[in-house]
Amino acid sequence: MNATCFLHFLELFFVFWNFYCIFAARNNKNMRVISRKKLVDYYTEHPRAKTALDDWYAKTEEAQWQSFADIRQTFNSVDYVGNQHYVFNIKGNDFRLVVVVKFTPQHVFIRFVGTHAEYDKIEDIKNI
Repeated sequence: MNATCFLHFLELFFVFWNFYCIFAARNNKNMRVISRKKLVDYYTEHPRAKTALDDWYAKTEEAQWQSFADIRQTFNSVDYVGNQHYVFNIKGNDFRLVVVVKFTPQHVFIRFVGTHAEYDKIEDIKNI
């Protein structure tokens, strides 16, 4: 395969990949949390957070968010802090959860879980 054919192949591959991603997002509308292990690791060391984090996880996995307004309908105590980062108050205001939400592929990436005091020490929340 020469270089021109290979470049044409790559171009077609990315066109089809984009269509696949859009199609997959439309057909699998529930959010996917990546990764639950961070939550489990945290509440294994902090058992008081277990019920609230499990509740957040269950509601998020069932959600079909398309915008910040949709997130607000599920969780009233969420704030947008920029750069696709959202901060959730967990168990009242005892714990904070920072996630990145990608609406098109329906993914939620966990970036931080900790106490309110630990959250306050983060200098640049938009880039964690």
